[in-house]
Amino acid sequence: MEFVLYEQRGAVGIITINREKALNALNSAVLDELDKTLDNVNQEEVRCLILTGAGQKSFVAGADIGEMSSLTKKEGEAFGKKGNDVFRKLETFPIPVIAAINGFALGGGCEISMSCDIRICSENAVFGQPEVGLGITPGFGGTQRLARIVGVGKAKEMIYGARNIKADEAYRIGLVNNVYPIEELMPAAEKLAGTIAKNAPIAVRNSKKAINEGLDVGMDEAIVIEEKLFGDCFESYDQKEGMTAFIEKRKVEAFLNK
Repeated sequence: MEFVLYEQRGAVGIITINREKALNALNSAVLDELDKTLDNVNQEEVRCLILTGAGQKSFVAGADIGEMSSLTKKEGEAFGKKGNDVFRKLETFPIPVIAAINGFALGGGCEISMSCDIRICSENAVFGQPEVGLGITPGFGGTQRLARIVGVGKAKEMIYGARNIKADEAYRIGLVNNVYPIEELMPAAEKLAGTIAKNAPIAVRNSKKAINEGLDVGMDEAIVIEEKLFGDCFESYDQKEGMTAFIEKRKVEAFLNK
């Protein structure tokens, strides 16, 4: 991989978008490599992923404007689909994904962060959907996910006005879970990932599936989704070990993802 680095540390996988000179902007090659990286994650061993950008200035500064500037209508739609397909794969990936946002998260950078389960950022982070200032709409899910995360009014204000926000406002409106000094960001992400990784993988993955799928339907249908995924945890080794340990007032020996 030229633009996407992957490292596994125990049960945690770290994906780094590595185009630091281009502020980690997304072009077709980056999207293709990110897609392949997700396909190659060992889901038997890895229990949580962290997504970040190379360097301390930018998480992902956006999609590559140079690549987009000469696209036709048909090509523009195809490029949007390419990004949406990869981001949707990230969003629905069985394993939880933490975005460790180190600096600029603009356009496609804000959009890819919103495809992750949990977002934490550095104090120098800047978020925004500046596309209308370039004559286009957000094209990688920004018009959909931002409204779902921060509310319709705030999303429209940010998108229509092409207005960037800093880390403190991103935290205030619920776009990120926590803000850290830049040097503490990755340690915090790894600590959170480690906490998630210690829990029963089947239960964590079923919880992700239940939340994501339940949000897309009405409550009556959503609770049926939860019931089935709740029931799916039973008869597993991890369920038996977790409950037996509780009853016996001891710590869980190990969750084995089976």
